[in-house]
Amino acid sequence: MADGIVERSRPRDRILETARDMFHKHGIKGVGVDAITEAAGTNKMTLYRHFESKDELIVECLRANAAKAGAMWDAFEAEFPGDKLAQLHAWVRKAAAMLNADGRGCDMANAAAELTEPDHPARLVIKELKEAQRERLVTLCRDAGIGQAELLADTLSLLLEGARVSVQTVGSEGPSTQFVR
Repeated sequence: MADGIVERSRPRDRILETARDMFHKHGIKGVGVDAITEAAGTNKMTLYRHFESKDELIVECLRANAAKAGAMWDAFEAEFPGDKLAQLHAWVRKAAAMLNADGRGCDMANAAAELTEPDHPARLVIKELKEAQRERLVTLCRDAGIGQAELLADTLSLLLEGARVSVQTVGSEGPSTQFVR
């Protein structure tokens, strides 16, 4: 195993999963392609055969994270079919549980903070995911019969984003404990 990745998986998948893990743990700018290829048990030629650049690899990692987030929403729907309020409660519980998972916060928000160039291709992926998550949360609140659905969805989103930053800066014993309750 290389950083938790099965070495016999396809090279592209191995590189992608290794990069996702390393970007999450060390930040995008804290990891170079040399470190990724070494941890993935491959070489730069193989990486560049599958990804045109580090930026393309970053985009693909963020797309994989977005797919994982979409699967989470699908799991809520499957677990509580037709019960929008239960799905909303499940989202809040999952968000609270993820706050203290490792203290690294949201990969999308972390990437947005690191990738300050407005035309970086990953910024569009980040924007699209955040907008899709907001729309999904607004729709869920609305379908659950909650008045002022947009206000509640935005408030929950802002509380979660703030709680993530709180965990990163002062730890899990800081103000983020209020979100978890």
